Amino acid sequence: MPRPAPAGLPLTLFNSLTRTTETFRPIDPDLVRVYSCGPTVYARQHLGNMRAYIFADTLTRTLRWAGYPVKHVINITDVGHLTSDADTGDDKMERAAAAEQLTAWDIADRYTRLFKQDLARLNVAEPALWSVATAHIPDMIAFGERIAGSTYETPSGLYFDTRSVPDYGRLAGHRPDEGREVSRIDDVEGKRHPSDFAIWRKSEQPGLRQMEWESPWGVGAPGWHLECSVMSMKHLGERFDIHTGGIDHREIHHPNEIAQNQAYTGSDHTGATIWMHNNFLVERGAKMSKSSGGFATLDTLADAGVHPLAYRLLCLSAHYRSELEFSADNVMAALTRLKRLVRTVNKYALHVSSIFDTLAEADDAAQLNLVRDKLEQDLSTAAEGYIAEFAMAMSDDLNTPMALTVVDRLLVDPKLSVVEKARLLGSVDLVLGLDIKSLKPLAPTSLRVRPAAAILTEADINARLAERREARAAKDFARSDAIRDALIAEGVEVMDGDPLGWEWRVAL
Repeated sequence: MPRPAPAGLPLTLFNSLTRTTETFRPIDPDLVRVYSCGPTVYARQHLGNMRAYIFADTLTRTLRWAGYPVKHVINITDVGHLTSDADTGDDKMERAAAAEQLTAWDIADRYTRLFKQDLARLNVAEPALWSVATAHIPDMIAFGERIAGSTYETPSGLYFDTRSVPDYGRLAGHRPDEGREVSRIDDVEGKRHPSDFAIWRKSEQPGLRQMEWESPWGVGAPGWHLECSVMSMKHLGERFDIHTGGIDHREIHHPNEIAQNQAYTGSDHTGATIWMHNNFLVERGAKMSKSSGGFATLDTLADAGVHPLAYRLLCLSAHYRSELEFSADNVMAALTRLKRLVRTVNKYALHVSSIFDTLAEADDAAQLNLVRDKLEQDLSTAAEGYIAEFAMAMSDDLNTPMALTVVDRLLVDPKLSVVEKARLLGSVDLVLGLDIKSLKPLAPTSLRVRPAAAILTEADINARLAERREARAAKDFARSDAIRDALIAEGVEVMDGDPLGWEWRVAL
């Protein structure tokens, strides 16, 4: 059962539907049901995409830490998503298959595997269910038949009439009669309203597409918006607790989901009680997206020598509803902060390795509360105060920046014993997901990931730095500067005066 809220404060979450922060009241306290919009697996997911899953993971970890059992479903979109979120253009899967000279099924398999590998590198927990779109085609057809009163056929397929449901566009903050911006929505023959969207798309020439199925509306494929309504309600029920996604989904995709849900249930209920959206990752004033080209992935960071968990920590350092700037300086600051944490973990691990062994037992979500109880047993009043502060921060709409400041303070508090600090660190990491139990055996320098283009080995770099220290000790500053300049020329930044004792980093 859920734990008592700290200082009388319940868990509050910002609901995009009402634009207010609301007290979380689960439909069923014995099982909180959460659905997250998953990736379209036609390409490698960029760092902006991955922020959405770090956010969703933080949410589900917080719920579990608070004592709620959680069923989390993430979908895999392997059909139906067109090159415009506004439901126009080419099918992304078909286009990628043609470009890479593979089948659409092979494309889906490749990028699904890479996506899951990236989640693991970020220590994002596996959901209870991966729900794959192409495995639900009969369900989608049955759904389309049931909402017949809200649909109509055109020469190109079956369309949803957005004026058939109440308050269409409420989630995005507009209504159909308020002049919704429709410049991104192309004219379609037979389409009644600019905001109407496809439920089923007929193939122009059956047999040319790699992914198509028979339906009452002709041979074709489902619309992108249909799949999430079908899969969320099939696996979580017609009413479930929380639906998450990127803020870009708030404008078109999620309003369309809600419209379908209302037509299916014959009510004004939106499906999820709370709709939550993380903001963009931005780079120099522009959101990060695959359509802009040259987007960064986890491999981009690894190629520059940055550990993936530094990116997770970077995301936690900003509130999920705030834009997060992606820059070399911000990434390196997150890496430095992670190194501080690792250095502390290593110091504690010498004395309290059993605590970190206890953390390993939390891999099973059902055991998390037992693990938390072990870690927090017989804490001092001061230590319990830090747990209360951390819980209050996370209860305040997942305020991870505030939660991290609590962690920073507890690590340097002289009133806490080493054992208590380790226990506190273990408990809060059940929420933060920085994988303390795996970081334990690492030396801080292990967080240096060897850059893909590196010519010098770490041993080479350290040898040159040793020469430079000798030169500086001998006051041979010309030689010292020459060594430094040679390292910079090979992409290694020398960090004189680094308080953490790491003398170099790879320049991003």
